[in-house]
Amino acid sequence: MSAHTITVDAEVFERLQREAQPLIDTPNSVLRRLLALDSTAVRPGALAPLLDAGRLQPEQQLIWRRRNLGQEYRAHVTAEGHLRLDDGRLCESPSGACDAVAHCKVNGWDAWRTDEGTSLSVLRGSL
Repeated sequence: MSAHTITVDAEVFERLQREAQPLIDTPNSVLRRLLALDSTAVRPGALAPLLDAGRLQPEQQLIWRRRNLGQEYRAHVTAEGHLRLDDGRLCESPSGACDAVAHCKVNGWDAWRTDEGTSLSVLRGSL
């Protein structure tokens, strides 16, 4: 496979950094994942055990309400156990989804909740 050089602006580079898995990804591997260019199977996301146990369902909506800031975020569980954000981005973990939507480090297992108000940490604790 031949290699080419591209130039990206600061905003694109910051997005690549946010999407990257530290000490694993290169800019190329992040782009390949975001563009769905890898033919290998999608590895399971962090929510896969909850799906397998029937605690979550594919396409189930999750909500993160930041009452003090008046913000609300929504995501849907994919069949592979990822969170799909409203803008289509996929996140492998609940905390990664928090970082993606709000650009801050938050324990996503406590932040994201079902429509009934049950946190992912409670669901995970019931396994």
